[in-house]
Amino acid sequence: MKSNGKRGGSKTGSIVALCIVLVITIALGVIGVTGLSLPPRGLYKVLPWLPTTNADNWPESLPLGLDLRGGMYVEYSGKAPAGSEANFDELLNGTMTIITNRLADKGYTEANVQRIGTDGIRVEIPDVQDDSVLDLIGAAAKLEFRNPAGEVFMTGDMVKTATYYYAEGDHQIAFQLTDEGAKLFGEVTAASIGKTIAIDLDGVQLIAPTVQSAITNGSGVINGLGTAERASTIAAQIQSGALPLELTQQKVDKVSATLGQDAVSSSVRAALIGILLIMVLMICRYRLNGLIASWALTLYIILLFMFIAIFRIQLTLPGLAGVVLGIGMAVDANVIIFERFNEETRRGRSVKASVRAGFKNAMSAVLDANITTLIAAIVLLIFGTGSIQGFAKTLLLGVVVSMLSAILITRFLMNRFVNVGATNPNLYTKAVAGKEVEA
Repeated sequence: MKSNGKRGGSKTGSIVALCIVLVITIALGVIGVTGLSLPPRGLYKVLPWLPTTNADNWPESLPLGLDLRGGMYVEYSGKAPAGSEANFDELLNGTMTIITNRLADKGYTEANVQRIGTDGIRVEIPDVQDDSVLDLIGAAAKLEFRNPAGEVFMTGDMVKTATYYYAEGDHQIAFQLTDEGAKLFGEVTAASIGKTIAIDLDGVQLIAPTVQSAITNGSGVINGLGTAERASTIAAQIQSGALPLELTQQKVDKVSATLGQDAVSSSVRAALIGILLIMVLMICRYRLNGLIASWALTLYIILLFMFIAIFRIQLTLPGLAGVVLGIGMAVDANVIIFERFNEETRRGRSVKASVRAGFKNAMSAVLDANITTLIAAIVLLIFGTGSIQGFAKTLLLGVVVSMLSAILITRFLMNRFVNVGATNPNLYTKAVAGKEVEA
């Protein structure tokens, strides 16, 4: 009686567990499509995150790349100014930061600025077709000098020269002003001894040195800059009032919004058709296990896009390819597990024992396949650029989630179905207990 009670409790618990997972799956699916408003008064909202074939209703939480959204991109090669002794990587990073800030200040907050190769910069600006934005990227920077009260009293055009040099164990900048600038600077520094004068570049503070004495002759020194790279970069910015690097435009291209929308719709539609065909094939081939795999795959897709939305991974066409490849990896893991399960069942083992042995025997192959793919994705992420990185990010995330899906979700569902009473081998394969049978 005690043993029967345990089996009854296990069966009831498994039914409850399956019902809970089913409710969670449906709830996440509905929220993923429609979103959710939480009390009080809907102030807290969960935005929908599952993709749709209608590009006009694309979830806001899934950012689209240029090739799917439309817009323009431009590629530049960078060259250090003549006579500059600064580290090129420092100058390149500074240039990218300035370009990003300029675009953000003008409302292009979703623009993407990234390095390509050893000396290149790629700028992607979604939803833009006007070439005038290119003038903003390469325009001279706005250099401003502010007194201790925060008021602008001098601009960068009053700077004649700004040169980095090393003296007395310190990295310094020597500067020379125009006559007009010398007069203004002398008046402000005389009234600001012991206080700071801020130097802003495009509205962002570049440096705020403390005035040690009045500078009335138009020549002065800024010290305490820390490193040669920092001092040299700041000197170049003060000197020119422009970008740290001289940029040469190499390529400009545009993607129409209509073309991007068509790509979104066709890509999602193709992915959905492929997923449905995979589910049908899995059910026909593996029967109840195929149904379990389809359930786990549904949860996998919901969770994958939820994580993409949480981490704000920008989706591009190669990124969607990474998603589809991740789905294939998830199915591949299930196939390996089910084949090992079938082998054990054909040997006459019970379904419960076959589940345990099948997972044990399949884990090494599943882990090996996924770890090698993870290594490839990490290499692409580190050394790739642009759309290659987009592919690597979605593939990396997809593989991690697929491993969790195969190891945790699929195993959980299989064990619960067995506990419920689905112990007939014919529910899973064409096996006959105690006899080897062709699959």
